[in-house]
Amino acid sequence: MSLSEYEDFVYSAMFCDREDPVAEWQKLHQKQQVLVDWLKGREQVEIHGEHVNLAFSVKDRTFVNSSGKANMPCGEIFTGPVEDSAQGSVTFTYPAIENGRVVENVRLTFEKGKVVKAQADKNQDFLEKMIATDTGSCFLGEFGIGTNFGIQRFTKQILFDEKIGGTFHLALGAGYPETGSVNKSGIHWDLICALGKDGEILIDDEPFFKDGNFILWG
Repeated sequence: MSLSEYEDFVYSAMFCDREDPVAEWQKLHQKQQVLVDWLKGREQVEIHGEHVNLAFSVKDRTFVNSSGKANMPCGEIFTGPVEDSAQGSVTFTYPAIENGRVVENVRLTFEKGKVVKAQADKNQDFLEKMIATDTGSCFLGEFGIGTNFGIQRFTKQILFDEKIGGTFHLALGAGYPETGSVNKSGIHWDLICALGKDGEILIDDEPFFKDGNFILWG
């Protein structure tokens, strides 16, 4: 994108194009807190869609409301899945980027929390190397959901991309202790997937995100 287009993109991502940007961030914090409060005490996450059929436990884990105090732009809620709980598969719709490498169309299969199959259309060897970094790099350290609908395009900059509204991301490797994660690793590699029109997230069998919207947000 051109410099002018990038300026517009950043302004939108930061809510600087709104009449009162500070009020907009406060509003997003409140909306995310509604989600975080509802998630307290929940145990099971299921994600279904064209590119994903995955389940994992978040029992006794904490969801964090990330709304602009840690980094900018912001707009996500995240937690750490129970380390041995992930079951199923996911194809990440956006390229995974690390150390200047672009890994395209990453497909992961999990059993008992561990990646047991990993494929990519580009840089397969690098994908396998990352997953084999250490004992924790083949397990999930984070599950996050993007809530910033001011970000409308993929930029290859994770600070923006993991916040895209209507996406979720999973990180291989180290988890964040504040979520309750105990996974240790030398990597924390975020991989992003768009839920798409028919994608949904269920929490303890209850709809949480469906048809591009958070159910609690109406």
